[in-house]
Amino acid sequence: MAKSKLVKANEKIAEGVVAGYKKIEDGVVSGYKKIENGVVGGFSKMTDKFVDEFLTKEGESVEEAKKRLAREQAQRESGSRR
Repeated sequence: MAKSKLVKANEKIAEGVVAGYKKIEDGVVSGYKKIENGVVGGFSKMTDKFVDEFLTKEGESVEEAKKRLAREQAQRESGSRR
């Protein structure tokens, strides 16, 4: 009888520890995701502004300029491999 009380108490403690760990883990992961999204969003805004100010051609959108720049970079890289 005493052993079963110990087993039940041990199971209760284990459940509490697992639940606490899960809450901490969820908090850390969600905090990391918020930071990551903020950094990536800020970087994207900064690159869009730079491309808009310095690299777009007349009548070209930022997205079109980025695609054109990526194509030109790929051509330069494939040309230097030969």
